[in-house]
Amino acid sequence: MDRPEVVLAAFARNEPMVGVAVIALNHPDPSVVLPVVAGALESPDREIRRQGVVALAHVARLHRTVDRRCLELLRGCPRGNEADDDLWSFVPHRRLPLWLWRHHLAERLLRWRG
Repeated sequence: MDRPEVVLAAFARNEPMVGVAVIALNHPDPSVVLPVVAGALESPDREIRRQGVVALAHVARLHRTVDRRCLELLRGCPRGNEADDDLWSFVPHRRLPLWLWRHHLAERLLRWRG
């Protein structure tokens, strides 16, 4: 899937599989994909939000970037999810917020002590 307008139309129709379409959205420009991912992260449906987290992880792996809106929405999700880990692994750390640094550094300290 490389057409974000198709996914946005699925959101408008409340398609039950729209979250899967967000995950499958493969467009060469992350500035086109990230607003669609943000839409999934804002969904009132818990499963679509979870799929938005997975989609954000894919964007981090493929494009090595994230935008402020997705980071703000991700902050409201439980820590330790796929996006947390892939953002930390693939996006330059200087572009990541302090709350994600704290999560990953605390996690590493616990591993070193254990």
